[in-house]
Amino acid sequence: MEPDPEPTVWAHPELRAAAAVEDWPRVLRTWRALTRSSQSRLGALVGLAQSDVSAIENRRRAVTSVEVRQRIIEGLGVPAEVLGRHRPEPPLPSLVLPEVVSDAAADRLRRVRQGGLRLDVASLDEMDRLLAVHRRAEDTLGSRVMNGVVAAQFDAVHELYGQARGPLADRVVRLLAEYAQFLAWLAQDQDKSPAAQGWFDLSYDWALESGYGDMAATTLSMKAHMAWSNGRGRRCVGLARAASATPGASETTRAMALQMAGRGHALAGEATEAYRHLDEAQRLIAGAADAPPWLYFYGESWFAAQRGMADVHLGEWDRAVENLRVGLSGFAPSYRRDRAWYGACLAHAYAGAGEPGAAYETARGIIQDAAEVGRPHAWHELHKVAALLLRHRAPEGRELFDALAVLD
Repeated sequence: MEPDPEPTVWAHPELRAAAAVEDWPRVLRTWRALTRSSQSRLGALVGLAQSDVSAIENRRRAVTSVEVRQRIIEGLGVPAEVLGRHRPEPPLPSLVLPEVVSDAAADRLRRVRQGGLRLDVASLDEMDRLLAVHRRAEDTLGSRVMNGVVAAQFDAVHELYGQARGPLADRVVRLLAEYAQFLAWLAQDQDKSPAAQGWFDLSYDWALESGYGDMAATTLSMKAHMAWSNGRGRRCVGLARAASATPGASETTRAMALQMAGRGHALAGEATEAYRHLDEAQRLIAGAADAPPWLYFYGESWFAAQRGMADVHLGEWDRAVENLRVGLSGFAPSYRRDRAWYGACLAHAYAGAGEPGAAYETARGIIQDAAEVGRPHAWHELHKVAALLLRHRAPEGRELFDALAVLD
């Protein structure tokens, strides 16, 4: 078998994440997409028939043989450091993150998955905690790295649905709704709208099935965010209003929906309605104490940054600078993705305000994070900043373009 002629393919984070948890169907599909290879060519490299490759990719056949596993590793040139210390049967794919679960929890989850132990509250508590760990890991590592891990863990949770009875069944459906919402966000963050839409729809259905008003409202709010990202202000407003009116939504979730409606109005150039919705959202968030676990980041700092984005849409440059600076000052260093995005927005605000030096210095301060965890959104925003500076005939525009070109 000839080795992979393009070993640099293993620099891709999604491929590395899939190999780290030994999700072989995802490894094969991702490798083929990155190398533009057919199933037949991949099969020739790893010593499998095309029909076997297809069966593995579509999860009709599991890779249980040590020999087949080794042929895949050697045929595709999987780097040893990507695999790390192999665990024969990891209880959940989250174990690629060091020290995520205790040995006792890992053993319980393994026995539940293998059918030797009934699904119980303690196991579901552990899965909730794992999901919380992954949400925070994504703040630092970015969506590209985390997508494979989270998708594999979703598959593991989905397998447990048949074991659940009574109240546990509803709780599993709620957990599936949370995973689907998180996977939708990961796809959306990578500008993969069709995939995000599919996950959002699943999340919404499961949320309604289990009476999970907070998650149903969150899903609609994030669909509004996707509409905003695609420049569709009116659709953003409509979805956000529907989210804010969802039965069972907490005050925090309603505040998120109202600020999203405000941003939609700002995108449409409707300043009065934009600030009215933002003021109402701020009133709610100031007194809210019931944030669901996936809105752990939501607070005054994050809300100030959201106001700053609306100000940018409306050309209120000085106000945008102030709000974005206040927001960023409250973000922990671990929030690399958010610091990259809002930092790029702050650079945009400085450029709009006629402060090219501040725009350039702000952009330079977050350019590494934008390149590593902020693609495509923060990265594209920095290119917009460079273009705006060039239109203003500021020499900092060329300097920023050159700095971006090094990492493009």
